[in-house]
Amino acid sequence: MVKIVGIGGSLRPNSSSYQALDVAIRRVQALGAETQVLDLRQMQLPFCNGEKEYPDYPDVIRLREAVQEADGLILATPEYHGSVSGVLKNALDLMSFDQLSGKVTGLISVLGGQSNSNALNDLRVIMRWVHGWVIPEQVAIGQSWKAFDKDGKLLDDQLSQRFDQFAESLVENTRKLRGVS
Repeated sequence: MVKIVGIGGSLRPNSSSYQALDVAIRRVQALGAETQVLDLRQMQLPFCNGEKEYPDYPDVIRLREAVQEADGLILATPEYHGSVSGVLKNALDLMSFDQLSGKVTGLISVLGGQSNSNALNDLRVIMRWVHGWVIPEQVAIGQSWKAFDKDGKLLDDQLSQRFDQFAESLVENTRKLRGVS
């Protein structure tokens, strides 16, 4: 069974990044994937300083182990100042090739303004650098404050279809590239 780990790059309560991540996680679960969400809002992670070990931070071990055991990843980030959030970048920096190499990855960004691909492009570069495989389907949600209802459901049918395509691509490509049934 394909195992997908989702990581959201926001610290906000009621984050639209986590709402989008939740939609994606539910879609990959519906396709038979086993899932886990690592909620950075609930984890105590240090700022990466290049050390190999962070003995005072057991959540670093938890993060690394969960990602290493996964076949694929979903990374969801708000776009801040035209790029990936520092929270998500720091979490990725706390890992190495040991955890990230070969991971099939789907990318999601949310923005308060008009949709663009800046954060997604930056995440593609990061994942390529650590030898991960990023699927071609990606989701960028502009004006994210009006994309979800009060229960976190998507309001736009076309966006919902994009999430379906995203989930199908992530699960299918993870099966192929990781040799998992």
